Amino acid sequence: MTERRSPTIRRRRLGAELRRRREGAGVTIDGVAERLECSASKISRIETGHTSATPRDVRDMLAIYGITGPECEELVQIAREARQKGWWHPYGAVLAGAYVGLEAAAHSIRAYEHQVVPGLLQTEDYAKAMIRAARPDFTAEDVDKRVSVRRARQSLLKEDDPIDLWFVLDEAVVSRPVGGDAVMRAQLERLVKAAESPNVTLQILPFEAGAHAGMDGTFAILEFPEPSDPEVVYAENATGGLFIEKSDELRKYVFIFDHIRAAALRPEESVAYIAKLAKEPLWKARPRGFMSI
Repeated sequence: MTERRSPTIRRRRLGAELRRRREGAGVTIDGVAERLECSASKISRIETGHTSATPRDVRDMLAIYGITGPECEELVQIAREARQKGWWHPYGAVLAGAYVGLEAAAHSIRAYEHQVVPGLLQTEDYAKAMIRAARPDFTAEDVDKRVSVRRARQSLLKEDDPIDLWFVLDEAVVSRPVGGDAVMRAQLERLVKAAESPNVTLQILPFEAGAHAGMDGTFAILEFPEPSDPEVVYAENATGGLFIEKSDELRKYVFIFDHIRAAALRPEESVAYIAKLAKEPLWKARPRGFMSI
């Protein structure tokens, strides 16, 4: 398995390793902060992967924990890698949160989406239409930058060791004509084509399923190739999203995803249904004047 060296995941790993060694040495966060003459919040943010640590920070912290030699040098090297710029760095002005960095390092993603086609599978025209509708305050340049990010993210599907995707889509995702008839038909055809890849599994959760385990909203479970990098859940919301890493909460989302996929159409049935919609879309089948009823 080839590891994707995302600085985001390196920062997250470094934080976990530093926390483990601090706890092993019996030192509190406040004690470290006092010795380094910095705030306790800085140490906490380093340990949670929200802030980069300089190589000097890491050496100083490890000295407090009594860690020297090769073990120290290995963690200092991770600190250097964590401070490198990812491909998404130039788009920092239009990206909120660390999701793209985690996605870049993931081995697999299991996700439920109830409104839009996931970004990794969006066509350019669909992406433009979706962003314009969701953010009418954006300029044309803002939209173009976000579409560029989506195109770059989709390279994960074309690598020698492509990411494994398992998406369960609510039927609403493939029933709403985002961008109009032609754009949406092309998007549905893109989904059918994507599902031909052995690393992509698509399922449709039909309206007939009624109430289901995913009604609280969209989420993605990201799994990484290294055992030292635990799974993380990204629960999306209007302000960007929430990262969930506690083991009991992770188990809950895995449980929810398993129930959603069990309620959904089988993958082969789902792809056949998407292909049918591309030729006979639901929005064309509605009687004239439906919206005025």
